[in-house]
Amino acid sequence: MSGSGSESFVAKIFEYGQLALSQFLSLSLAQQISIVVITPFVYNIVWQLLYSLRSDRPPMVFHWIPWFGSAIPYGMRPYEFFKECQEKYGDIFSFVLLGKVMTVYLGSKGHEFVFNAKLADVSAEAAYTHLTTPVFGKGVIYDCSNSRLMDQKKFCKSALSTDAFKKYVPLIADEVYKYLRTSSNFGINKEKGGKIDVMVTQPEMTIFTASRSLLGEEMREKLDTSFAYLYGDLDKGFIPINFVFPNLPLPVNKRRDHAQKTISDAYKSLIRERRERNDIQDRDLIDSLMKNSTYKDGTKMTDQEIANLLIGVLMGGQHTSAATSAWALLHLAARPDVQEELYQEQMRVLDNGKKELTYDSLQEMPFLNQTIKETLRLHHPLHSLFRKVMRDMQVPNTSFVVPKNYHVLVSPGFCHLQDTYFPNASQFNIHRWDNDAASSTASGEEVDYGFGTISKGVSSPYLPFGGGRHRCIGEHFAYVQLGVLLSIFIRTMKWHFPPGKDVPSPDFQSMVTLPIGPAEIVWEKRDPAQVI
Repeated sequence: MSGSGSESFVAKIFEYGQLALSQFLSLSLAQQISIVVITPFVYNIVWQLLYSLRSDRPPMVFHWIPWFGSAIPYGMRPYEFFKECQEKYGDIFSFVLLGKVMTVYLGSKGHEFVFNAKLADVSAEAAYTHLTTPVFGKGVIYDCSNSRLMDQKKFCKSALSTDAFKKYVPLIADEVYKYLRTSSNFGINKEKGGKIDVMVTQPEMTIFTASRSLLGEEMREKLDTSFAYLYGDLDKGFIPINFVFPNLPLPVNKRRDHAQKTISDAYKSLIRERRERNDIQDRDLIDSLMKNSTYKDGTKMTDQEIANLLIGVLMGGQHTSAATSAWALLHLAARPDVQEELYQEQMRVLDNGKKELTYDSLQEMPFLNQTIKETLRLHHPLHSLFRKVMRDMQVPNTSFVVPKNYHVLVSPGFCHLQDTYFPNASQFNIHRWDNDAASSTASGEEVDYGFGTISKGVSSPYLPFGGGRHRCIGEHFAYVQLGVLLSIFIRTMKWHFPPGKDVPSPDFQSMVTLPIGPAEIVWEKRDPAQVI
């Protein structure tokens, strides 16, 4: 098109635009409002119709409300939503969530497609940074390049070694016993029994045990129960709207920001005290990061970034473990027979309580570890895992292409609840793991993304800690922390539900799958005369 022709075309468009505007302004106010309201709905339906004509796109879940899309059914009941969509569209489909197109790939093939995708194809950082940066803080986790995140994981590895776990077991046990003695929820040396809300006790117990083991006694002495609630306020910052608008002046965001500053200031204060005393040893993760937090390019982490990374690590050891331990106690409340099995195992391994609990003895308790494993199967800590698509991605063995700037979503938690993979999947059954076959992967190949070797195989239907370069590095710590806690509960008390109560339904409003509260159990000491 010549220059004059192009100018003529633009002029025509401008002329038509002016004519349309003048006609719109000539309408009554009611008519104008009707057009403004109706137009987005018409556009939304037309867009979906045109989308449905494309054979190179996964089928789109129909939605009436523009921009919000399927936010309500997905946000309120994600697994039911996935099941309904799977029955209608198959394992691969897309839906709109707050203006973003999410392409879901259910099943173990979906795990392979997303978790083992090339770094150039997908980005967790681009998907999560709006949500996580206000919670963790600047410069860490997803507010940095992937190479720096891999370095940060490597910086933390010394605190997550087998040698470290052996030291942690008595520290965690000491904290659990101290809580049972001194907390108003128990007062176990004064009371023979009582009633607790596990969504009050477990966040407190897990923050104390994680702090004592990972951050050391000095940091633990600075903490009280209010610290657990601060971490709870951080956790509540993981709400879907914050994917898009992380800084809305909502009460939940104000509490999140207050908690982030309060916790990071506490960590920075201890870091500053140690620097001033020149007291940097090998006591805990704080010392480790103060000594070893220089990136490959020679840049050192600032004290603020170290504090922010500590928040991220503690959240990994707190909010998911708090939820998992709460769910375990709730399921065991409904199963006195399993409590008895676990108790007999404890007595056998610990010689009727004559031996101290150790890291090695935890490895000799298969029923205890299977209880944790089964709880994680029924209640995956995160119901959805995302990546942002950085360049067009062909879905293997299909005609579908996921375009750049879409998001891909996988849900290992959905797989965990399917009878196809786990017969009678809705039932709590620790003995489904007796042979441990369901958790095996198709490949024993390992890969090192920069923080140590992990299994490359992600085709297993059981992935409670994710997979690929973003696999959670705290998996083994979680088993140690939860194992010690449950071991002490089992040896110290029995528990059941109050009359008329049962295992509560999950609450999906936060990103972490919690039980709907109050989640109460009634406990009684095994030996009324026992003093701990």
